[in-house]
Amino acid sequence: MGIQQPDPNRGLYGITVAAELVGSGPQNLRQYEARGLLTPQRTAGGTRRYSENDLDRLRDIAGLLDAGLNLAGVEMVLALRTANSQLRAEIDKLSGTPAQRPPRRGRAADRRTRRAGDPADDSSGKKASS
Repeated sequence: MGIQQPDPNRGLYGITVAAELVGSGPQNLRQYEARGLLTPQRTAGGTRRYSENDLDRLRDIAGLLDAGLNLAGVEMVLALRTANSQLRAEIDKLSGTPAQRPPRRGRAADRRTRRAGDPADDSSGKKASS
């Protein structure tokens, strides 16, 4: 008999704990909810409860904000990602095979690669000399 994994959609964390876990403030979580970026569960008394999936989404929002997007941009990116996932699922369903993701291209992808810690690049994007 194995240990059952908790449901990642189950709201477990109050707003203060959730904010602390993702390195944000409770007011930001309220703002994201007001903008429709996430919808935490509510107790019968109306208290917000954040799930592991909510925490992942909050980390994703923080990453997009750190990349320079504003909340309107974050909203658009998240909507496009959702639409993309739905379209890929439809392609998978129709073709019977998983759709392949194209490689990322462009300067944004290059910045993400440099941020990931390529030791040959410095912060200016120029190759470091050895």
